[in-house]
Amino acid sequence: MTPSESSSAHYGSIAFIGGGNMARSLIGALVRHGVDATTIAVAEPNETSRAALARDFGVTVHAQAADAARGASTIVLAVKPQVMKAVCGEIADAAATTRPLVVSIAAGIRLEQFARWLGANVPVVRAMPNTPALIGAGASGLVANAVVTPEQRERAANLLSAAGIAAWIDREDLMDTVTALSGSGPAYFFLLVEALVDAAAAQGLPRDVARSLAAQTCLGAGRMLVEDGEAPATLRERVTSPAGTTAAALDAFAAGDLRGLVAKAVAAATKRGGELSAQFD
Repeated sequence: MTPSESSSAHYGSIAFIGGGNMARSLIGALVRHGVDATTIAVAEPNETSRAALARDFGVTVHAQAADAARGASTIVLAVKPQVMKAVCGEIADAAATTRPLVVSIAAGIRLEQFARWLGANVPVVRAMPNTPALIGAGASGLVANAVVTPEQRERAANLLSAAGIAAWIDREDLMDTVTALSGSGPAYFFLLVEALVDAAAAQGLPRDVARSLAAQTCLGAGRMLVEDGEAPATLRERVTSPAGTTAAALDAFAAGDLRGLVAKAVAAATKRGGELSAQFD
């Protein structure tokens, strides 16, 4: 089932624990794809945020996690990692009673930790979305524990792909790499655009023009990668004429070991992801 075919009957009742930006993006995407807002409950401690969620989406809102989770078929944990253990304690009884599908979008919290906090028989999918999900262009990596059924895997993938794409990861230890690649990845592209704007401005181009051209170039290149289907190397070669301007720029990147620098950056982010997981244990 594709996101556009998603329905309330397929998802059952959904409880979001936490009503922040990522939860709002997923709720909005689900409602746009036909999920009945009355089947969605949200637990959000902030009264102003609760009122905004009810007003903007027509969902049912609660102050307490246990109230939202009670009877839900799917529970989405959208809280900060630092409070995840406490939140799991609040919903543990509901999870043990009905064994809903639990989807966590909190960075760093491992499946083994959820097994201790919720029970080993509760089906849990750990997901790592990124901020472009806020505009429906997200990329999420997912890994499931052993008790998640094929139907629940499909349900989790549809939920995340409603706001972008979702890809399954076979080994949980690779989720730190997913975090380093797509979770942190938007910042890498923002940095590149910053650098391009600064470089063009240094050559005399007005900064506002440089920003518009750089941002649109980033968007266009990304769309070509997604829509063309060719390998990145092939697309790069098409733009690169021998001894031309692009070749000169790429030679400068090679001289500065751009590939090596990117490898070091992803390795550093992956390592830090593992450290944070241990910190939340």
